[in-house]
Amino acid sequence: MELICPIDQRCSNQIAALLRPPSPPLIQEYFEQLISKRRCQGIKVKQNGEFGKGVFADTDFEEEELIFKDQMLVGAQHPSNKIDCLVCSYCFKFIGSVEQQIGRRLYLKTLGIGNSSHNGCESNSSDEDEENHFVQNNHISENGASSSSGSTIPLPTTTVQSLMNGEFALPYSNKFPLPPIISCPGGCEEAFYCSKSCAEADWESSHCLLCTGEKSECCSRKALLKFLQHANETNDIFLLAAKAISFTILRYRKLKASHLSEQEKTASSILGTDLSLLLEAWKPLLIGHKRRWWDCVSLPDDVDASDEATFRREIRELAFTSLQLLKEAIFDTECEPLFSLEIYGHIIGMFELNNLDLVVASPVEDYFLYIDDLAYPVKKEAEKITQPYLDALGEDYSICCQGTAFFPLQSCMNHSCCPNAKAFKREEDRDGQATIITLRPICKGDEVTISYIDEELSFEERQALLADYGFRCRCPKCLDEET
Repeated sequence: MELICPIDQRCSNQIAALLRPPSPPLIQEYFEQLISKRRCQGIKVKQNGEFGKGVFADTDFEEEELIFKDQMLVGAQHPSNKIDCLVCSYCFKFIGSVEQQIGRRLYLKTLGIGNSSHNGCESNSSDEDEENHFVQNNHISENGASSSSGSTIPLPTTTVQSLMNGEFALPYSNKFPLPPIISCPGGCEEAFYCSKSCAEADWESSHCLLCTGEKSECCSRKALLKFLQHANETNDIFLLAAKAISFTILRYRKLKASHLSEQEKTASSILGTDLSLLLEAWKPLLIGHKRRWWDCVSLPDDVDASDEATFRREIRELAFTSLQLLKEAIFDTECEPLFSLEIYGHIIGMFELNNLDLVVASPVEDYFLYIDDLAYPVKKEAEKITQPYLDALGEDYSICCQGTAFFPLQSCMNHSCCPNAKAFKREEDRDGQATIITLRPICKGDEVTISYIDEELSFEERQALLADYGFRCRCPKCLDEET
């Protein structure tokens, strides 16, 4: 029997308004304001008749030049990656100290909590299953830092704790300073920050409704914990959806409060849901390309084509279960349409189609590479202290922060199998922003494109992967290979 969401039926008109494609003038106005606010000089977002909207150069760019940096609308670190990397929950900078980063990982290891399955800074799709494991093999990185044993060598618990608690300093770690750890203002033990400004910004944008601490503004902390557990056990894309809904609810409340203030808070000014305010609050998400998650998610390799209908039905049921848990935790009557399965499915589908991997390089890797590059005999003396910690970490010493995020400007960039730009983190890019760099010179007026897939694959393989995005690529490379 097909699941029926009562809110879908009750709020059908409002849902239709929220999902109605934005007009070209509205899109133009929104992105002009966003680009101006973020001071992203040199680009424009324009309607592209064939592919919807696209990013275009408004000036000439040289090869390997920064085009723009894009602050995420919402983002989340993979739950398993939180074991390996302690980062700011808002900007995703590493926090604490090199010692705390190393000590924390080793301490969690002694508790039997393994490393995340994501190795190094290579990341696959955001919804892959993640397995915990311990490292058993010796690793020598391309840059030279290596563990000297064929297996990880545990350190005494007291040694690990002294490192984690800041009672012991590693040599030369002062060359890799990190922001201090700021606790969540709501008192939860899941979110940490690099500054009070990041803590306040996250609280005001979404976290006040998703905090499990004593000062949380959610409806039910118990229900919220159930939602979080379900998301962690099934698919962390639900965490992004929850952030998006919380973000919209809080924007709606601010807009309504401002409107009431302007109307001198007369009782008759707004009664119940004001759809115009909800649409305005929803606008940052309205702009993103959407399809229902269960319609656009790619069929896993281990699912036979004959079972596709069953797979998509199960995905829909999974989303419905997640939605019910979230509704119990943060429901707002005036924002009821946001808790419809139709809206929830489209939000998740938007992330499925537009997500970009969130990657921030680890200062722990930089630290050990620095030690490895020291001149003899300074290196030998330093390694007497550092080598046991490197051996204890094993080949996963260089794990970076990994997650998934939605970037408003990056989501407008169209695909090409011969792109002129790429998402690439430079040495100085140490937070969660998307960084777009040119691959070759780009002239003013040219469209800026990236590749959604590995462009080195064969023509047939590329087209099969791109079909999951809902289009057939007609870039010069594909047209040439097709003939």
